[in-house]
Amino acid sequence: MAKRKQESANDSDSDSEPNPTLIDVDFEFFNPNPTVDYHALKRLLNQLFQTDADAFSTHDLVDLILAQPGVGSTIKTDGIESDPYAFLTVVNVNVHRDHPSVKPLIAYIMEKSASNPTMQVALQGLLGPEGLGSQNHVGLVLCERLINMPVQVVPPMYRMLIDELKWALEDNEPFNFSHLLFVSRVYKLSPEDEEAMQAASHSSKRQKPNSSAQAVSPDGVYPFHPEDEYIQRVASHSVDYAFTNAQPREKDSFGLDTGGRMMLVPANRLQELVNIISEVYKPPGA
Repeated sequence: MAKRKQESANDSDSDSEPNPTLIDVDFEFFNPNPTVDYHALKRLLNQLFQTDADAFSTHDLVDLILAQPGVGSTIKTDGIESDPYAFLTVVNVNVHRDHPSVKPLIAYIMEKSASNPTMQVALQGLLGPEGLGSQNHVGLVLCERLINMPVQVVPPMYRMLIDELKWALEDNEPFNFSHLLFVSRVYKLSPEDEEAMQAASHSSKRQKPNSSAQAVSPDGVYPFHPEDEYIQRVASHSVDYAFTNAQPREKDSFGLDTGGRMMLVPANRLQELVNIISEVYKPPGA
């Protein structure tokens, strides 16, 4: 059953057209469906973790996600039997610490937080031997979507997640978190890439509807997910890191240098975060 429908207007015009052409798309929100979503969710997890995905037994992680269908959302456009284009869920790292996908994830999280010692200490207190036995549970937030999905689909998923966590707690399910750990992706531009990007931005004839110019990053690192800017604002700690199994890219080769990002957010700031992104990323016409 669909949770909710959201209509989105996607701009498909070119600069040569005097008037924009809008295509209305109905995005349908569903609970994770164990009978049809497995392969699509695994592809999205592989996209999220990139070349490091094999270290986490993503097939086991998908099984874990699908075993808790009351928490989390998928987005589809062609009914419940179609593949999801996006998903959002949260996994209790403490409760599932010995799960074949979560155990290596914990080790990975601790390794990748090393470049931010303050964050690593905080994570050690939450996910280390003492932390895993405490009442301070960490929710691992996993959110990924196809590259052409509009960011406006993200706030509804988070609003539904807040309700789902509340209902899960009413049913005595283990979703009471002190912190949420968001995992995302970033890319890095060289100074030459930065210059080309700025030149292209300044030479553009007009701005597309509901978009905004991307601020220049002082270190050339940019998020694939624009909402990460606001997640970082409410996070107590954040770190960008290189993928362990990333293949070196030659200077003139096609593509981007990609990496990961982790953001640790106190759970009591989730509602604040959702309010912010709901305001910033309103659907067209809202």
